[in-house]
Amino acid sequence: MPLSRIVTLIVGLIVILGLALWLIDSLSRLYWQLSYSPLLGNLLLLLLIVLIGCLVAAFIYYVMMLQAGEQRSRSNRRRVTAAQIPAAKSDAASTTLQAVRQQVAQIQDEVTRQALLSRSQEIETNLARGEIQVVVFGTGSAGKTSLVNAIMGRMVGKVDAPMGTTQVGETYCLRLKGLERKILITDTPGILEAGVAGTEREQLARELATEADLLLFVVDNDLRRSEYEPLKSLAEIGKRSLLVLNKTDLYTDEDKEVILARLRQRVLGFIATNDVVAIAANPEAAQLETGEPFQPEPDIIPLLRRMAAILRAEGEDLVADNILLQSLRLGEEARKLIDAQRRRQADKIVERFQWIGAGVVSVTPLPVVDLLATAAVNAQMVVEIGKVYGCELNMERGRELALSLAKTIASLGIVKGAIQLLSTALQLNVATFVIGKAIQGVTAAYLTRIAGKSFIEYFRHDQDWGDGGMTEVVQKQFQMNRRDEFIKAFVQEAIARVVKPLTDKSEVVEHDEKANS
Repeated sequence: MPLSRIVTLIVGLIVILGLALWLIDSLSRLYWQLSYSPLLGNLLLLLLIVLIGCLVAAFIYYVMMLQAGEQRSRSNRRRVTAAQIPAAKSDAASTTLQAVRQQVAQIQDEVTRQALLSRSQEIETNLARGEIQVVVFGTGSAGKTSLVNAIMGRMVGKVDAPMGTTQVGETYCLRLKGLERKILITDTPGILEAGVAGTEREQLARELATEADLLLFVVDNDLRRSEYEPLKSLAEIGKRSLLVLNKTDLYTDEDKEVILARLRQRVLGFIATNDVVAIAANPEAAQLETGEPFQPEPDIIPLLRRMAAILRAEGEDLVADNILLQSLRLGEEARKLIDAQRRRQADKIVERFQWIGAGVVSVTPLPVVDLLATAAVNAQMVVEIGKVYGCELNMERGRELALSLAKTIASLGIVKGAIQLLSTALQLNVATFVIGKAIQGVTAAYLTRIAGKSFIEYFRHDQDWGDGGMTEVVQKQFQMNRRDEFIKAFVQEAIARVVKPLTDKSEVVEHDEKANS
């Protein structure tokens, strides 16, 4: 009980006793004054007894109500802790799922869109159903199926089978005393198996592991790097994990403790020490002195106790956390698909405008500075790219952005670099006399491409150039678009779209001049 309440009780008791003494003294004087009348004296004495009894009863009632209030308060706090936190996470998961559906609606590919919607509905169903998913994960020889058999208390899978027997996730249901939710235990295919089929089964196992509320990672010795990496990666995405050392019947007590110490040291930082447990799910048979075989009982009590403690204490949170995690992962997948879809659309816009600009400049050659302002950075292109990314810009804003990027391109010397780069490439493919006429048009297309690609990055990141600013984005795009393989492909397309039309036009003009002469 808090000190303040103890002080209040003591002060209250003193006040009650003082009032009682005062009342007794006052009534006793009145009683002697009324002693001439026995009837009035007896009534007064009865009144005194009743008043004192009421004071004592009121005090006792106050103390009892105070204790009951504290118990209710503690009970309410427990209910708030147990119910409100998961409820908040469940609400967050529901909100995330709604946002995911809005994202998915933007995906143009029908098959992909329906697949993501189906997965969001599965997550929502799991949220409503509220079963706890326990996934057993590890190599094929670690004894996963034996562990599931021991937990279930009956044979539910093949034991002592070769690696690769569990080809699909097999799920079994059980109830835990003191836990309202059903527990679903899934035995996954083994990881690190050879061949294409083994790789496919491992992929399935990893997918099942990422959907677990509680993960049982089974090993039969010290962790190998190939086991450590998936365990750590699962823990890093928020998977609540138990590291289970199986087949301890094959080791001496000293060796078992050494292995456990190593395991706890290796996973220090992402798995708690008491979440590393040792078991013997299917001990090897022994032979009695009489020659009769003896099959020891599975020794999984440490694991069962730890699982029960976690599921009772954290079960609600584990389910809510996992649902939220799955929702966020689905949202991230949808975001990547939408980003790829938008990038394809924006790339088509850039490609269209780069050749439009090239054609205009080729027909009407301009000084380099004007070339940069009119072709390399096109306001209409900026507006259309912004529209793809949900940003409605007017032409005035498009011109401002285009001019700003044009100045950056000029200040970095990219115009000069582009002319040199493309002149060298064109000399290897076309006649020298044509290069002078074509270089401005081809350069206009190239600079427009760099500008367009830079604006794609700008809109992809919510109209933000990033920490390095516009300069870093433009330089990065220039470096990416000066690679030999790209320049070769770009020049070939430029020859078809810019150089050849100029050559044809020159031949027509020469023919007309000869005819006129």
